[in-house]
Amino acid sequence: MHNEKMMRSTSLLLLALVCVASPQAQPPAHFAPGRRVLLDAHNAYPYQGQWRDRLDRALATGTPIAVEQDLIWRPPIGTQPAASIVSHGEPFTGHEPTLRDFFERIRPMVTQALASGTRDGWPLITLNLDVKDSHRDHLTAIWRLLGEYEPWLTTATRGADGSKVEPLRVGPVLVLSGADPAQRVTFHDAVPIGRRLRLFGAITPGELRATNYLRWSNNPWSVIEPEGQNHAADWSDSDKTRLRAAVAAAHRAGLWIRFYTLNGHPATDAERSGLTPGYNFGSIDAVRVRWLAAIEAGVDFIATDQYEEFRKMSSR
Repeated sequence: MHNEKMMRSTSLLLLALVCVASPQAQPPAHFAPGRRVLLDAHNAYPYQGQWRDRLDRALATGTPIAVEQDLIWRPPIGTQPAASIVSHGEPFTGHEPTLRDFFERIRPMVTQALASGTRDGWPLITLNLDVKDSHRDHLTAIWRLLGEYEPWLTTATRGADGSKVEPLRVGPVLVLSGADPAQRVTFHDAVPIGRRLRLFGAITPGELRATNYLRWSNNPWSVIEPEGQNHAADWSDSDKTRLRAAVAAAHRAGLWIRFYTLNGHPATDAERSGLTPGYNFGSIDAVRVRWLAAIEAGVDFIATDQYEEFRKMSSR
């Protein structure tokens, strides 16, 4: 997730995952890997000031939901110091939202959840942080900000043995981050033993196991259809077999699994709506068959920019 292109090398790993987590260390059954399928609202933030309704649109589809926010360490602009911003990249306007803006946007939802007396559906929001750089000051700023909202978060105790998967203390928000080793240093290794882990990373090639910190697998759709979204042929039985095998392997390892990004729309919609052209199957019918296959396979997080269309189909 540090860079989605880095994740393309995961295609040979998914079938070889080995579960090392003990049974008592698994997440609560209601949101354990394979127990629920969530809309993952891809890039739910504005680009250069445009499409400001994305986060509101995503949240309006209901909870539980996963939401992606891209974070970049923006250099100083005039009198503005360097800062972590939510952005798809340059040019920067100086008016980009921040991760704090995201948390404050969901504050009413979280406050209501904490006061409700029930934990049904928790975590209500899975926040998927796509951190676009490895700047140490950036990672430290993210960690400190999450500390301000720790009472909202799903956390785990930082144990002396990082390979032992500790039970999760469930909050209304679960934060996931990427596979960058620099993130692991800040978000896990630097955390004192006995304190709480505030977010959880993705596996990388060569690790092949769930740990206390590594709890999910983040994958491009090319793992399933190597030709990619733009050049995909008709959905086939062999595609379905690859998908189900990949998902089953991740779940056996105690890992949530995500695939990105499944869109289907006329090419002209990409420019008008700010959609990434490379993620487009070309029509709503073409993407629906993949959405349905992913739902049936039990993919935990299905990333798409077509929030409302996916929710309508998945709720049938």
